[in-house]
Amino acid sequence: MTEALNLELDTVVVVETAAQPWSGSRAEGVVRKPLEREQAEAGRATSIVQFEPGARFPPHTHALGEEILVLSGEFIDDHGRYPAGTWMRSPHLSQHNPWVEQETLIYVKTGHL
Repeated sequence: MTEALNLELDTVVVVETAAQPWSGSRAEGVVRKPLEREQAEAGRATSIVQFEPGARFPPHTHALGEEILVLSGEFIDDHGRYPAGTWMRSPHLSQHNPWVEQETLIYVKTGHL
């Protein structure tokens, strides 16, 4: 997954996420459906991410920030607990160590701020 995906900003893009397969991530119990990206694991990216109960993502830093919308479940990190419907924006070089206690689905956009 190294090539760019859906980065043409002057074109309408529609992704039927229900039909899209899940792909792995750097963390066990965390899978994602990429919607747009510059490169695998770097640069601008937008994804739907699913955490299995008890899953943890390693501590990491977000160059150019991150936005998260919790779609279901509860997203947790070292800054707080975020139930379904919560939107958060973290600035350039923000850091966190996310995990969940229950199955959780988020929309996440990174590297764009």
